[in-house]
Amino acid sequence: MKDVNQKKTLYASVSPDDPAAGRETLVQASLILRAGGTVVFPTETVYGLGANALDPEAAARIYAAKGRPADNPLIVHIAEPYEADALCVCPPMYARLARAFMPGPLTVIMPAKPCVPKTVTAGLSTVAVRCPAHPVAHALLLEAGVPVAAPSANLSGSPSPTCFRHVKEDMDGRVDMIIDGGECDFGVESTIVKIEDDGSLLLLRPGAVTLEDLKSFGADVTVAPAVLGALKEGETVLSPGMKYRHYAPKAPLYLLDGTLEKRRKFLAEQKARIAYLAYAEEAEQFESLSLALYSLGEEKDTKGQAKCLFRLLRDVDKENYDVIYAPLPPMDGLGMALYNRMIRAAAHQIIKL
Repeated sequence: MKDVNQKKTLYASVSPDDPAAGRETLVQASLILRAGGTVVFPTETVYGLGANALDPEAAARIYAAKGRPADNPLIVHIAEPYEADALCVCPPMYARLARAFMPGPLTVIMPAKPCVPKTVTAGLSTVAVRCPAHPVAHALLLEAGVPVAAPSANLSGSPSPTCFRHVKEDMDGRVDMIIDGGECDFGVESTIVKIEDDGSLLLLRPGAVTLEDLKSFGADVTVAPAVLGALKEGETVLSPGMKYRHYAPKAPLYLLDGTLEKRRKFLAEQKARIAYLAYAEEAEQFESLSLALYSLGEEKDTKGQAKCLFRLLRDVDKENYDVIYAPLPPMDGLGMALYNRMIRAAAHQIIKL
């Protein structure tokens, strides 16, 4: 296999407003996928690094391009919800979830069928499937005619890419093709649930489909302990993003658990060259301090924060600060997705004030 750092990456744009106008690009990308190559494409959550999910060697190229640990399973993307039947044993709960949330930012883990390579499942007996709602992703999957394994299109551990610029920074020369489809809508990866034997759901990664959404839909949902805390030593990785320091900037990130007054006092005492991710309405309280301010958006606008989080972490990285601080997010609604991503980016370093 050609060294991932020596590929000549092809670039093309496809508008989500009119994917049909980019059909020539989609056909080219589909040929690459069917030949075992790698294609980066936009989804409504983040950009994905795709390869044919039924080709073990193609899936292995994803791990090589990202520098991804082999025990971190991949999500398989399908054009239509019913296509999951060919990949896994689908219990009745899957049909209910598909009707309520697909296409959309929901990934479902079910028992894998023998056709799914172990390179995709990371050796597990289950496989994660999702049907993206993004028009470009949907058009590409239809054109390819094969399920596409696609984790986020970033170097392993770094913040996930939400726009073409981020993808190019990480994947130029490491993949065969990158499709620019503009900025992603949500900015954090899909919600992941596992259907248990009794039909209940185990929430493994929060996202735009929230815990409250799943409960309102009528599901019996349990939140896995690793969603809000660290994976235990020796615990099996059931879904992407559970085990490793993830979504992380190069500088150490610490989350501050305390009131505005306590956060301001703490930051005023710091001597290092620091950056602070501040809520928009509190930013003026920090302007007199010797630190660089980056706006997370309004405190109650968790959707806006989710959309900008990974971009902010990448922007902060470029300035080589000694340390980064941010307020600890809430744990309800979309705030749970922010909390999950930020505690992993911070390697669970929370300072209680």
